[in-house]
Amino acid sequence: MPEDRKQRLLRRHRRDKRFLFATLVCALAGLGAWVGFAWILPLLVLFWVAHEAWFSDHLFYAPDVDYAYRFGAEAETLPVTLANGRLALVDGALLHADDTLLLAVTVRSAWTGRFFDPAVMIVADACDVDGNCLSHPQSPSRDIQTFERGARGVRYLNLTGLAAALQTNGLRLAGWHCRLEGAPRLLRVRHPDYRRKRLLVVAPHADDAELAAFGLYTQAREAWIVTLTAGEVEAEHYRRMGFDPVGASRLKGRLRAWDSVAVPLWAGVPVERAIQLGYFCLQLPVMRARPAEAICSREAGMCDTRPFRRFNRFRLASDENGIPSWNSLVADLREIILTAKPEVIVLPHPLFDPHPDHVAAVAAVREALAGSAWRPETLLHYANHLHDNDRWPMGEAHAGVALPPLVENSAPLLPWVLPLGRDIQTDKAMALAMMHDLITPLSRKKRLRRLLQRWLAGRRHPPCGAHEFFRKAVRRHELFWVESCENPVSGRARNQDNP
Repeated sequence: MPEDRKQRLLRRHRRDKRFLFATLVCALAGLGAWVGFAWILPLLVLFWVAHEAWFSDHLFYAPDVDYAYRFGAEAETLPVTLANGRLALVDGALLHADDTLLLAVTVRSAWTGRFFDPAVMIVADACDVDGNCLSHPQSPSRDIQTFERGARGVRYLNLTGLAAALQTNGLRLAGWHCRLEGAPRLLRVRHPDYRRKRLLVVAPHADDAELAAFGLYTQAREAWIVTLTAGEVEAEHYRRMGFDPVGASRLKGRLRAWDSVAVPLWAGVPVERAIQLGYFCLQLPVMRARPAEAICSREAGMCDTRPFRRFNRFRLASDENGIPSWNSLVADLREIILTAKPEVIVLPHPLFDPHPDHVAAVAAVREALAGSAWRPETLLHYANHLHDNDRWPMGEAHAGVALPPLVENSAPLLPWVLPLGRDIQTDKAMALAMMHDLITPLSRKKRLRRLLQRWLAGRRHPPCGAHEFFRKAVRRHELFWVESCENPVSGRARNQDNP
């Protein structure tokens, strides 16, 4: 399963760090015996600073390999040229404003790209290289899309939203701490406008819907949000306020349950369409393994989902008993799907997103659909956590979202990208700032690491929030992977009441 692979990668990473630490201790001991032990402490501090500034990223793959994407048959390759840094269309291909546009480029990091994040700056022709618009103040100015340090190989820039500039005068590309090599390939995918559909966003935890799809659901014709768990675990912040472990966990769960129902109001989603199911965090895989059994909270001392459903306006059949079982979860999802009749369901991607609750959430949705009289047209998958790179999307807030790393062969994937204007990005940042789990203070170690990376590696964090998700999620794109329900889970291709 995906989470097993993540754990293997983490174990290997920790093993390698222990080996390097032991090697460093031995080397310093030998050096101290030669030049004197007074040098050891300054050298240890120097090595620690270098590690925090340049080598603390969790990168579980070699950065000098090609991304191994295969795209669906709907992805069309358009001829382009890249000469003297200018990207231009060939043969007058016609682009639409809402086309998903990806540019496959070969990136080769400079030696400085081992210490500073290599990036590609994308400049609309009406603007100069500093991002200042020359003749059209309202035209797109610039975007900077960042890759892993030491990147070398095929990567995918996201040009969605820049169709007009590319169509007219082309785009200019410039590498920072890297250069572009070879001939690029422009991939175009056309989709229906999913914002015009009825949406159901499935969030394993409070904030998952906002991180992945705030821009989508705030613009949707009709949106429903269902949050599966209360997110009551890991309540150390509330313990420091004086609560015992059980009380801290219950308080955190109540706060996050409130967040999951209240924050969607910021985007115009009525409280009747924001539903908290109140199951327990990190217990979904256990529930899935024992579907008829009630699985209690790890930390809150609770075995009833109803206390965390107290803010719901939508009533469920399982409110009668509050049993926290897999069978109850599947029945809840099926009941919500039959009521909401979503044309599109938004949920995690089991390939990219390894969180065990996220993987189990996808399984629960598929099981609910298998026995449902209603079927959506499309599933849109998102990734809030990655297997291989905990900084993706890399780079700064408000930048574009390049495709995530994929270094192993997979089935063909079909991306859909939704561009977000600055106003929606700001609203998204404020929605995240309302989430209690994203506003807890950083540890001293993380604050010090961030300062060192800012001073020595040039990394900047947005002022709207300290949590890493303010950098990763507040972007000019939201990225989804499209799965058509033409090949349905249960074998029925059409809804019974919508032939």
